[in-house]
Amino acid sequence: MNMSAHVITPGPYRATKLWNEVTRLFRAGMPLRKHRQNFRHYSSCFTASAAVDWLHQLLRNNSNFGPDVTRQQTVQLLKKFLKNHVIEDVKSRFGTEDLEDNNMLYRFPSTSPLKPIPRPASASAPGSIKKRPSFRDKEGFFKFRSIKKNEKESQENVDPALQAGASGNQPVGEPQVQRRELTVEDEREIWRDITLTHLQRILGVASLDEVLDHRYLNPQNIIHNMTKVNKHGVVTLDDKTNDLPHWVLSAMKSLANWPKYDSAQPSYPGFERDVFKTVSDYFYSLPQPLLTYELYELFINVLGLLQPQCERVAIEALQLCTLLLPPASRRKLQLLMRMMSRISQNVDMPRLHPAIGTRTLMVHTFSGCVLGSAVECDLDELLATRLVSFLMDHQESILSVPEYLLSAISDRIQYLRTVQVPVDGVPNVDGGDPVCAPMPIYAFCHQISGAEFEQQKLESSQKAMEELLEMLLTDQNISEKDRRKKLKQFQKQYPDIYRRRFPSSDRENNKPKIKPPLLNIKKTKAFSIRN
Repeated sequence: MNMSAHVITPGPYRATKLWNEVTRLFRAGMPLRKHRQNFRHYSSCFTASAAVDWLHQLLRNNSNFGPDVTRQQTVQLLKKFLKNHVIEDVKSRFGTEDLEDNNMLYRFPSTSPLKPIPRPASASAPGSIKKRPSFRDKEGFFKFRSIKKNEKESQENVDPALQAGASGNQPVGEPQVQRRELTVEDEREIWRDITLTHLQRILGVASLDEVLDHRYLNPQNIIHNMTKVNKHGVVTLDDKTNDLPHWVLSAMKSLANWPKYDSAQPSYPGFERDVFKTVSDYFYSLPQPLLTYELYELFINVLGLLQPQCERVAIEALQLCTLLLPPASRRKLQLLMRMMSRISQNVDMPRLHPAIGTRTLMVHTFSGCVLGSAVECDLDELLATRLVSFLMDHQESILSVPEYLLSAISDRIQYLRTVQVPVDGVPNVDGGDPVCAPMPIYAFCHQISGAEFEQQKLESSQKAMEELLEMLLTDQNISEKDRRKKLKQFQKQYPDIYRRRFPSSDRENNKPKIKPPLLNIKKTKAFSIRN
């Protein structure tokens, strides 16, 4: 049964919805048959190993969990199933996590207790905290003029010509509208509101209120993460006490640059494993995951975009989500992901685990310290593994500053500073308000089919190979001998691309080759006893 056929829409409590969906599919699809154990026959049951096989395949084929799910993680999920009475053993025992990957028999209870999905508290409920009004709500989305009560629709995308015409019809008796200068607080809210507007469009939700608690959203974090970065794109901190300790940075650098580390450091068999454990112990000692408890629901919702045809959209969504992090957390995340990526790609790095590959080890070691919820969720480990795997593969793009967003915010603030604020209190010639520029509209990637994605991938890879071929032909630093050698290798590996570049050489290769006549070999006299 394909779990991908049922889409869990974005919204609150997505992890709980995913748990219920996995539970439902497991109960509906797991094959049941008659088994014998201890001289007794049990009908409609299954072995633990068969359940691991079936559930492991289900999870690996689902975009929310992905191919990095291990068999051991599947066993852990089945233990959660046993504890939550999704399954029970054939003697009706449940409530513990006593399950192993073996031939012990299990079955489904008559009813499966799906987890209840909490209902979000209404704004009018007692004790509920009202959302702080944004600059968008107070001033008509970045417009400094009074808006009448009947003007409920936002004016940000109204044609400037229409706005000018409307302002020119202002009754003579009405007093001139007073405007004010842009304040620091106004600028912070512009940073926040434009960022959230982009994020809302990418996620495709009607409102971010269901996945993001605005009480924990600090516009200063966005400003810091986008403006205070070093030449490598890593966030710099004003308060160095929140930075990684020197010994942790040193350990991470030695692993990232292995084997080119400081010769003054000790070296012995297994040294790299000890350093790796030191780094992982530090990150697990932090008070909360790097993506923070407050943004957990937001990142869980981005998991729905982690599909091949939505890769660009997912990268852009995570790029915006990570801008909301506290600068200290974002800096730690950047340095950790860079280290993980380098270690995974380093062929000279000795094995850090006798049975697990380096990439898998990176993902499963650090997933728990990157994403987690304040209230323990049974799917946390699987969801974190999927997200960390994607983060590590695309860390350079995700954790960079989005230039389009920085430009949009800067242009908006500059416009409101110069055009919107009146000069010396002199009104326009027609007595109306200055024309308000429309809110910039930005285009985002749209979802494409799998066939279109494969076609785009093929075209982009072929274009890259064509550029490589041209570089081999024009590079003056390559000797003619090396050039011929590399061209011959290229022709062997990419014959179609080579044939398009050199069509004449293909015709020459197809000419029939005339074999030279066999050489006349002079017969020697046969050896005989008489000779």
